[in-house]
Parts: sequence; C-alpha cells; structure tokens
Amino acid sequence: MKKGKIITEDSEIKHILADSKTIAVLGLSPKPERDSHIVANYLKKQGYKIIPVRPKQKEILGEKAYSSIKDIKQTIDIVNVFRNSSQIMLHAREAIRIKPKVFWTQLNIEDHDAAELLTKAGIDVVMNLCIRVEHDRLFN
Repeated sequence: MKKGKIITEDSEIKHILADSKTIAVLGLSPKPERDSHIVANYLKKQGYKIIPVRPKQKEILGEKAYSSIKDIKQTIDIVNVFRNSSQIMLHAREAIRIKPKVFWTQLNIEDHDAAELLTKAGIDVVMNLCIRVEHDRLFN
C-alpha cells in the first residue's frame, strides 16, 4: 500500500484540486452565512460534486446530506473538514474506512496524530488551509 503524505507544496495542492471531482464536506452548515456553507457553495460553482455531511439534515445546497462519512457509498476524492481539532481523530478513523484520496482540514484545524494515522493508511493530508482560498489562489 502506498503511504500517504502531508501535503504543503503549492504544486501538490494544485494537482489535488485539479484531479478531484467529489468532495465530502464534513460539518457543512445549512446556514448561508457560515464559512462551511460559503466554501461548499464556491466549490460547487467551480464544478465539484459536493456531498454534505451533517447529522439531522436531509439536504444542503440542493445535495443529499449524510449523517456520517461512513454512510457515503460513492468514491470520495477529498474529505474537507469543518470540525473542531479535538474531533479530528474520530473523523480520521471514519475516513480510513472510505479511503478518500485526501483528508483536508480547514484553517486553524490540525491534529498531527490523526495526520500520521491517515498517511499510514495511504491517505494524503492537507491541514490548516482553506480549500476555497487555495483554489482561488491557484486557479484564478
């Protein structure tokens, strides 16, 4: 099995964003003013398939919402995480079961132990970067 790595280089981030089609957004808020909603809406407008992951929601941004990433049956390229750093290990373990290419935590969200677990499982990790900011910076 290929070992994943922690991604920090612009060229690697650009490759991930160019190569990815489906993004599960963990912690996607149904409230339009929330950062997670703004980011997911931006990504959807850029042509990505967005899969909302938010318990108790049936639909967000016109897409079927799931209670957990482990309930998603389709292939996920990126799990984009809007959760508190203290919850990252739990979500990392869930992500290992569905094997996304990349586990991406938003600004100010880091868990180096979770990153080590994910990379050992062959999943690349981007931490503490806003996927919208990076996409806008690298493609516009």
